[in-house]
Amino acid sequence: MRTAKTERKTAETDITLTLNIDGRGESTVNTGCGFLDHMLTLFSKHGRFDLSVTCIGDTNVDYHHTTEDIGIVLGKAFSEALADKKGVRRYGNAIIPMDEALILSAVDISGRAYLGYKAQIPTEKVGDFDTQLVEEFWLGFVRSSDITLHINMLEGCNSHHIIEGIFKSVARSLKEAVTVDERFKDEIMSTKGVL
Repeated sequence: MRTAKTERKTAETDITLTLNIDGRGESTVNTGCGFLDHMLTLFSKHGRFDLSVTCIGDTNVDYHHTTEDIGIVLGKAFSEALADKKGVRRYGNAIIPMDEALILSAVDISGRAYLGYKAQIPTEKVGDFDTQLVEEFWLGFVRSSDITLHINMLEGCNSHHIIEGIFKSVARSLKEAVTVDERFKDEIMSTKGVL
């Protein structure tokens, strides 16, 4: 089993996260933000990642630090769980419909952090969650995981559906990319010999 436990404690957040990338999609999530809990729960389910997250954050200010820092910690957990990355397929992609929304994502476990983000979320908030924080979450994730991630909204007009489609699509892309190909389980999928 490829697992990791990561923590981050700052003046703004106190986060503990455990991840099993070879899991069943079970989760326990308590971030202090109901909408973010919902997104991480469905991320776990659709990626078949076992995920436990607890966060005490400065939510009296807003959800910015909580959202960004959880992205950072989740990315770090993926990096640690993947270790030397032997045998992983490396690439993954998914196109996910969520009612009227249609989201494409693509992942490269490349050792190079990059986020391509093209999503026009029509409202500033979903409930009390700032929709611009979706990009901040994935920026934190790619920077700490050294993963290349592209997210493209192809269609959509409902903010909740768009964001939910993003989390589901990325989960499925990541699951494909981290899956070990048994035929090449002792190899690194790079001519450089490292990822």
